[in-house]
Amino acid sequence: MVTRSDMRAEATLADPRWPLVVARDPHADGSFVYGVTTTGVYCRPSCPSRRARPEHVAFYGTAEQAEGAGFRPCQRCKPEQLSLARRQAAMVAELCRYIETAPHPPTLVELAQRAGLSRYHLHRLFKAVTGLTPKAYGTAHRARRVRRELSGSGTVTDAIYSAGYQSSSRFYEQADQVLGMSPGDYRAGGANTEIRFAIGECSLGAILVAQSGRGVCAILLGDDPDALARELQDSFPAATLLGNDAGFERRVAQVVGLVEHPRLGLDLPLDVRGTAFQQRVWQLLQQIPAGETASYGELARRLGQPKAARAVAQACAANTLAVAIPCHRVVRTDGGLSGYRWGVARKRMLLAREAEK
Repeated sequence: MVTRSDMRAEATLADPRWPLVVARDPHADGSFVYGVTTTGVYCRPSCPSRRARPEHVAFYGTAEQAEGAGFRPCQRCKPEQLSLARRQAAMVAELCRYIETAPHPPTLVELAQRAGLSRYHLHRLFKAVTGLTPKAYGTAHRARRVRRELSGSGTVTDAIYSAGYQSSSRFYEQADQVLGMSPGDYRAGGANTEIRFAIGECSLGAILVAQSGRGVCAILLGDDPDALARELQDSFPAATLLGNDAGFERRVAQVVGLVEHPRLGLDLPLDVRGTAFQQRVWQLLQQIPAGETASYGELARRLGQPKAARAVAQACAANTLAVAIPCHRVVRTDGGLSGYRWGVARKRMLLAREAEK
């Protein structure tokens, strides 16, 4: 006979939050708390206290909800207070806003003084939370701003200074790294830029691979080869697209090899362009091994922004380097498959292939 206790235990074991409690995952802190009916206390997921039996556990989204249900905060993990990770993430988020709004790029000394930390500690903490150093974050933010400004109606010089660069000469030294081309060429939709590309076939359908002078800039999947070529043309309307290159078709074969045998990996230079947040997400995606998955919420917590799951999903959708930046390895919290730029069916096939030993 199935008892009520058995039913509660079964519900807890089926809840995706239970494995986080079992693992005492600090990345889950702030996303939920759990109450223990036998003690009347509620804890954060990483609580070091002896683990409760599943039939005695109840999950709540916030500390307020747990207290409203009659639970009191655990004295060991103090779930009613912000976790250290969340306090650090909030501090770094404030520094990010300061970097974005400061009239001049702040130095590491300025940032450390603002945070009340040593330069070494601030540098290490900032990179742990964002995936970028303070200097790299500032550079990425200015790059995003200058790309936006160049799309406007002002002059190139106006765009450079509006984006926070102190001199046009300093920007032109970095223009190729920031834009992949000169500012004028970027504004003209890629004029004077050569992009080699080729279209092939793989088990997922048609595949287009394109490469700029900096590296592979697009890997597109679809059913219609002509549609893939039009998508590339729309991205670089004034660039010179060079197709039918027998030598470059070998590059396509390398990418097809990654699609068919994902565990072999792909050692190719990538031309990755995106906002600072998108680049942080894409870096995390490249750290997910073949055969494993992560949820949007989990990636958001790794970024130190547990409420940014939707922004993570948007960054995945903006990825133009299929398979090389494996956004197909990101799933919903319940393990279900959500949208994929190149179709959920392809996502399912990729994951099934990677699960094979």
